[in-house]
Amino acid sequence: MAVFVLDHQGKALMPCTEKRARLLLARGRARVHRLVPMVIRLTDRAADTCAFQPLRLKLDPGSKTTGLALVRDAQVIDQQSGEVQTTAVALNLMELIHRGKQISEALTARRQMRRRRRSQLRYRTPRFLNRGNKKSGWLAPSLQHRVDTCMAWVRRIQRWAPVSALSSELVRFDMQALQNPEISGVEYQQGTLFGYELREYLLEKWGRQCAYCDAKDVPLQIEHIQPKAQGGSNRTANLTLACACCNQKKAARSIEDFLVKDKKRLVKILADAKKPLRDAAAVNATRWALANSLKATGLPVELASGGQTKFNRCMLGIPKTHALDAACVGKMQAIENWQRPTLTLKATGRGSYQRTRLDKFGFPRGYLLRIKRVHGFGTGDMVRAEVPSGRKAGTHVGRVAIRASGSFNIQSYQDGKSVVVQGISHKHCRVVQRADGYGYFFNRADNTGREQARPQARNAARSALCLPGMNAEVSRAI
Repeated sequence: MAVFVLDHQGKALMPCTEKRARLLLARGRARVHRLVPMVIRLTDRAADTCAFQPLRLKLDPGSKTTGLALVRDAQVIDQQSGEVQTTAVALNLMELIHRGKQISEALTARRQMRRRRRSQLRYRTPRFLNRGNKKSGWLAPSLQHRVDTCMAWVRRIQRWAPVSALSSELVRFDMQALQNPEISGVEYQQGTLFGYELREYLLEKWGRQCAYCDAKDVPLQIEHIQPKAQGGSNRTANLTLACACCNQKKAARSIEDFLVKDKKRLVKILADAKKPLRDAAAVNATRWALANSLKATGLPVELASGGQTKFNRCMLGIPKTHALDAACVGKMQAIENWQRPTLTLKATGRGSYQRTRLDKFGFPRGYLLRIKRVHGFGTGDMVRAEVPSGRKAGTHVGRVAIRASGSFNIQSYQDGKSVVVQGISHKHCRVVQRADGYGYFFNRADNTGREQARPQARNAARSALCLPGMNAEVSRAI
């Protein structure tokens, strides 16, 4: 990945390669400003004396994961035709994992516990005067979180790189057309994006694999769960994905007849087919809120369609990932240096305001620390502990979980496994990077040409710390 560079006053300069960053650090010309993502600060360079190239930050918003790509815009003249082609040179690829579902579940659990306490223990007359506090454009907390986290990383990257323009995919899912394709005439259905939204939705819903044999990386066909010959419709709830072999075997048979020997798969397919269109609704609700927030930055904003993104990706033969989808947003003819590892940013929050653990009835069962820092350390900080002697002698680097006694737990990554070292004194610890509400790990997927890392190796020591409960005084990240 490209390394972000700042001048001696903290102003953003052009990113550099990892090799150049190592040379600058070794020669004493730079200092480490931030570890993940890597940011260095030059000691002998000012932004006024530097030349800049046009950088563009591209976003591919999603309900669960948003792709981010920092690219350098370049114009190349075709030798044969003489036409000027727009080329995007990828510098950094990132994927931001939202936690909207966790926020929704936490609010639901809190609301249910509060209602039970009020109805059975502390009754209070219902109040309705506080119902009209939702202004125009209000979004639910789980949806507003998606907009806020995206804008937080846009502002961060603006501080670390001289971004001159923004591009974002503005996707709109037609909910009525997804539920009932026969809602209007032929002219509406067979527009320029005929079938695109439906196919993309089915690919995401069924995990881009055959529903009957779990085959991946093969051509998939849209298949009717209940055949049209037996009265099945074209509604989304009656559609799934199948490989050519399974589609031919099933033919016009009912799904109960086709999966008579696989009851477990039958139940799963029927249950998945009735899932609501929550992801599509989340994208529809937040698309203009994110677009308006991007325009408020004052930078030129390019809003592109999902069809343009998929056309660019298929034309250039680029694999399907959230980060690479972001790199393909907007008008472009070519992309270079996209075979890069992807930095995954997982939103974990900055801890919990609730310092009381509740039982299933909503009553207190344990208490956490009333303070979030002990001896200057907080849960989730990345620390380096050098223990001089004892059974735990050595150097331990990883996330820390604080305790009131000053004896901390450190989750590190050794030999491909996540190891938790308990009972490290705060006197041996030194902060490497403060917790900022995100977990970091690199995903070296197929686009890098390297072997896929194991799940436990991908999370490594930079993911969110989650330790088993030892006693009530241990502060843990959620």
